[in-house]
Amino acid sequence: MSTSRYPQNWKEIATSIKESFDWRCTRCNRVCLRPGQKPPELTLSQRRVYTLQVHHFNFDPSDNRLENLAPLCSGCHLYYHRFRRGNISPGQLSLFK
Repeated sequence: MSTSRYPQNWKEIATSIKESFDWRCTRCNRVCLRPGQKPPELTLSQRRVYTLQVHHFNFDPSDNRLENLAPLCSGCHLYYHRFRRGNISPGQLSLFK
């Protein structure tokens, strides 16, 4: 029995969210790397900056309603978790599509 609060299909959900926003952070608008992209001019630590992650606005990884999810670059995602806040609300997400 798994103790993860993420669903088994989390990878598919996250990829779908990232694709729907064209691999762009909804907070800073940074275009991030797609799976398998490894530009030779970027170091590993630089590539991490361009990694897109999916954030849960209510900080509950078991709540995967679309209005609770947003793609964020690693820096913006860290900001949300560090301060438990951000400057984009779920209602504003439609502005970025």
